[in-house]
Amino acid sequence: MEGGIHTSTDTSAFKECLSLTWRNPYVLRLAFSAGIGGLLFGYDTGVISGALLYIRDDFKSVDRKTVLQESIVSMAVAGAIIGAAVGGWMNDRFGRRRVLLIADFLFFVGAVIMASAPGVALLIVGRIFIGLAVGMASMTSPLYISEASPAKIRGALVSTNGFLITGGQFLSYLINLAFTKAPGTWRWMVGVAGFPALLQFILMLLLPESPRWLYRKGREEAAKVILRKIYPAHEVEQEIQDLKESVEAEIKEEGSSEKMNIIKLLKTKAVRRGLTAGVGLQVFQQFVGINTVMYYSPTIVQLAGFASNRTALLLSLVTAGLNAFGSIVSIYFIDRTGRKKLLIISLIGVVVSLGVLSGVFHETTTHSPMVSRVETSHFSNITCPDYSSALNSGAWDCMTCLKASSPDCGFCSSPTNKLLPGACLISNNTVKDMCHKETRLWYTRGCPSKYGWLALIGLALYIIFFSPGMGSVPWIMNSEIYPLRFRGLCGGIAATANWISNLIVAQSFLSLTEAIGTSWTFLIFGVISVMALLFVIIYVPETKGLPIEEIEKMLEGRALHYKFWEKGNKPHAKSQAT
Repeated sequence: MEGGIHTSTDTSAFKECLSLTWRNPYVLRLAFSAGIGGLLFGYDTGVISGALLYIRDDFKSVDRKTVLQESIVSMAVAGAIIGAAVGGWMNDRFGRRRVLLIADFLFFVGAVIMASAPGVALLIVGRIFIGLAVGMASMTSPLYISEASPAKIRGALVSTNGFLITGGQFLSYLINLAFTKAPGTWRWMVGVAGFPALLQFILMLLLPESPRWLYRKGREEAAKVILRKIYPAHEVEQEIQDLKESVEAEIKEEGSSEKMNIIKLLKTKAVRRGLTAGVGLQVFQQFVGINTVMYYSPTIVQLAGFASNRTALLLSLVTAGLNAFGSIVSIYFIDRTGRKKLLIISLIGVVVSLGVLSGVFHETTTHSPMVSRVETSHFSNITCPDYSSALNSGAWDCMTCLKASSPDCGFCSSPTNKLLPGACLISNNTVKDMCHKETRLWYTRGCPSKYGWLALIGLALYIIFFSPGMGSVPWIMNSEIYPLRFRGLCGGIAATANWISNLIVAQSFLSLTEAIGTSWTFLIFGVISVMALLFVIIYVPETKGLPIEEIEKMLEGRALHYKFWEKGNKPHAKSQAT
């Protein structure tokens, strides 16, 4: 990875990846074993979105208070911020393998606590344990894979981590659906997460430490043994020599192989530019709204006018499947098209998709069915109090009904057509059952709409465009853009920035939709996506096919490269073998 053969990857990177891993399955075993950390990341993101629907049914305080729903989601993110921050230091101090083992242990403990939680408080404690684990694994898994991958297929192999993230999300929706009728529903959903953590713990016990980290720590012979398993015989000696030169140059520059501080980091031009690109990508990855879609996709589906929990989960499964498919697309194109071009295409599609979503939700909220006094009076003694006392009750529609808060109210649709005027009633399980017995639909989070399917199309387009580019590339760039001596620390800083941004978005999304509406919320994400597009064009370099020491040299002297459609950064043939 720090040298070796580096030929053009424009047309054959994906075939090369398949060919090399077929000849040497050890590389693929390392990638997929470490990539289970991505699976845990993805599973937790997806499973909580479905489990939250049933947690609200079990704990009425959660159903009534948006802040508790956001806390259950975001406490895992808060834990991940700490996990990513500490994980960067731990990676450089104790090694990549040990950090993954610690993360697996924490994840398993968190899953057990959540599955057995008798109340909201212990559920949140379990979420914090899960978050610590996911924060560590989210930056360590791609780092381990990157350092155990030949340069010419590094992007494709690190993309397997992204595929396992999205695969974990898809798996979580399948499991959510499987347990919708089981006693304890959400407890099974969150408890199953302990099994992949246990599997990775066992696999990582059988795998070696990162060869780059070993060499950096002076354990040259152990590193050489692993490199000889990764590289063909005619390449490995050159690879070892390049790694040796890289480490010696770092030690000479630092004065000590262990000396590292934040001042030195920021004074290094390559690191400073790398951090600008790496941290910026991680922040924008969250602020274009992806995890609102993944955390709250069943809720978004209900906001679009689909009433039942099961229907919401089933339709959300489609978005998770598209996300996983997008990761496969990324594996194919990342070393073929290049990182930067993939980001540009991704963000253009995201901007268009968010515009569609904003428009659809505007139509949904402004054209909801009216409340009928006749339909409401059909149900005796359960009329929404705010509706009964309203002077302008004739102007009430479904959205007005759902905004009533003393007490909360729900909309019971017409039995003949959900788009016709319905009843505004007190919201509780008894009233919900009465509504269902008359073959009516019960709405509490969104209103019936003929535009609901357009919202699903908008969500699908968003995922299709986001996943191959903004979904995968930020993690790949952060695993390869920093010099070896700063890689753990910088990766930790970038991952921490990602999780802080994730927390801000997760903690504010439902509150934003309540305060300004879903339409304006998606419009804000769209504006931020335009800003992200400009950032990528100006600040993000192309690293396709470059060995890591060449990336460092390129960052030391690079000028701004606006013409992303031109082949700007061609792989350097530093060492050519025959």
